[in-house]
Amino acid sequence: MAKHYPVFLNVQDKKCVVVGGGNVAWRKVCSLKEAGARVTVVSPEFCPELEKETGVERIQQKYDTGLLKGAALVVASTDDGEVNKKVYYDAIESGILVNVVDKPEFCSFIVPASVMRGDLCISISTGGASPALARNIREYLEKQFGDEYGEFTKLLSEMRRKVLSEIKEESVRRDILQRIAGLNMLEVVKKKGVLEAKKKMLEIVSEKIARDN
Repeated sequence: MAKHYPVFLNVQDKKCVVVGGGNVAWRKVCSLKEAGARVTVVSPEFCPELEKETGVERIQQKYDTGLLKGAALVVASTDDGEVNKKVYYDAIESGILVNVVDKPEFCSFIVPASVMRGDLCISISTGGASPALARNIREYLEKQFGDEYGEFTKLLSEMRRKVLSEIKEESVRRDILQRIAGLNMLEVVKKKGVLEAKKKMLEIVSEKIARDN
């Protein structure tokens, strides 16, 4: 089994092609859309969910190599193994990242199981050895990481911009950012809400500025 280098891809405004028209293809289309990609889905037929999906280009025909032109990434999810292999070899020849669903041997990248809480993303992969295990771990983590983590991450992003704009010394910035990201601050979010956590974060920033001046 090949080793993989874990990475998060920026597909914002990039053409991404999904070959296939079933429910699995629809899920891939949705996740790519959420990441800001320009999605083209190709299939002779589309499931009802794909027929209704907005904001995507639907090309209702059999797969053709030329459909990959200009793509940054392609996912093959048809029920025809030969078509999936052709997509793989066409993409490799063109230097395009490719994933054939459930066939790690025909992938230049694999998609991990993920827990999303706002901008927080926790990804789990077994390198294709056991997608079931990755799914079980994801379901466990979903129970451990509630919606408050999304709120906390959003608040930290806001505070990070403030700290970077108002404090010039790198070591001071690093100390503040480390303190406000602490688990004790997360407990404030859980028990008293985001506004109370923001108030405490601002106090930490003000105290640090006052101390250093």
